Amino acid sequence: MTITETREKVLSGELKLRELVEQYRKEIEARNSEINAYVATDFEGALARADEVQKKVDNGTAGKLAGVVMGIKDVISERGKKLTCASKILENFESVYDATVIERLREEDAIFIGRLNMDEFAMGSTNEYSNFGPVKNPQNTDKVPGGSSGGSAAAVASGMAMTTLGSDTGGSIRQPASYCGVVGLKPTYGRVSRYGLVAFASSFDCIGPLANSVEDTARILDVIAGFDERDNTSSHREKDDYVGAVQNPNKKIKIGVPEEFFGEGLDAEIKKGIEEVLDKLEADGADLVPIHLPHTKYGIATYYILATAEASSNLARYDGIRYGHRADKDEMRDELKKEEKALKEAFEQAKGEEKIELQEKLSKLDSPLIRLYKKSRTEGFGTEVKRRIMLGTYVLSAGYYDAYYGKAQKVRRLIQNDYKEAFKKVDVIVSPTAPTTAFDLGSKMDDPVQMYLNDVYTITANLAGICGISVPAGTHSNGLPYGIQFMGDSFQETKVLNAARLVELQS
Repeated sequence: MTITETREKVLSGELKLRELVEQYRKEIEARNSEINAYVATDFEGALARADEVQKKVDNGTAGKLAGVVMGIKDVISERGKKLTCASKILENFESVYDATVIERLREEDAIFIGRLNMDEFAMGSTNEYSNFGPVKNPQNTDKVPGGSSGGSAAAVASGMAMTTLGSDTGGSIRQPASYCGVVGLKPTYGRVSRYGLVAFASSFDCIGPLANSVEDTARILDVIAGFDERDNTSSHREKDDYVGAVQNPNKKIKIGVPEEFFGEGLDAEIKKGIEEVLDKLEADGADLVPIHLPHTKYGIATYYILATAEASSNLARYDGIRYGHRADKDEMRDELKKEEKALKEAFEQAKGEEKIELQEKLSKLDSPLIRLYKKSRTEGFGTEVKRRIMLGTYVLSAGYYDAYYGKAQKVRRLIQNDYKEAFKKVDVIVSPTAPTTAFDLGSKMDDPVQMYLNDVYTITANLAGICGISVPAGTHSNGLPYGIQFMGDSFQETKVLNAARLVELQS
């Protein structure tokens, strides 16, 4: 059921909230061992919360989201709940405050049932880089669900949550939505507060909803959007009528069709299916406008320079000293003493150049503090996180800053300008959400570049800071769903929701 349908049954008394939570509990207990979408559940807390909200329902004071049972991506703070980011380095960390989005959802009587699996620190496109193991696609458990919000998409697609929150840094809501066959919305940067969202790349990260319908994503956005004084990137701009845009969609819209997004690398069947969707929209009154986005071909390279640079900076705080995983100090100190002793013994027996080399190694031997940093981070971070930290540190280093980071910032502006020019002519821009349907688990673990290319259609929206939505467009001959993406100018969420609803009405 949609949020509207559920709320009507709850308010009429036909459905009690405790019964609703028990239904989701049964679904999670039946399916989560196979899908691995949830990394933690709080059924007793959800039932207690259901009783609280039921009293408000009974006395006529219930909020907009009474009856909504949600899962939360494990990168968003909930007071008193573990906040691990699917990483060993934070495996025992507990949040001491609520994110702004959690506060706003709770104020409208949403019920939170558990924490959702993800790629470690939101770095990945397959949800295989998790300390809790990979999430599996509910449509076919041999396939990836997409990432990094794979747990969020899989929970909705498998019926283990009515709606969920994810985060989107380069497509991490929209791409798994496409792979799992659900709706995923990335708001404009600054539209939803990032307060309480653990940072990956601070100038890219966005919180957004995943759901089974466009209207449900609009209803969640309506609650979580708006200015927050605790986030200095939060916009003062007033919210629009997101739900109204979905309930009364305008068919006469101008849709920009960029040739850059329908060329080489796109699965032929997906291309044909999206073209058929566009033909139907055109027949109903939409105007298809050919456009060009000439700098989008640099999107992948630009994103992975800037995002990894920001990741390198943001993840420097995890050092094993202030919080998070800390390596065994005694073990580390013993290793250091053994290494120093072995070097000194070798130095006493060495002669000539060998002696000079050993002397240099001794002089460069880590201090106990530096060794603790290294060992804690080596043990705590996974493969993909280490890879991105190394890439980011490299592009920020003194000899390469101007050549890579500085140049990437200039290209980011060019990409943003391409979109600004395009939106002078059209209401929304269309593209596939991903070049293929979901692929086999483990098939791209040894080829990170191929994994990065899965985000080719979603990354530029984050670079430009604009909004985007993925809505199911069809089913491939292989039996897997695929999505169509609409992107809108900054703070034009009503337009992408409108377009997505028109697609939804075709099915």
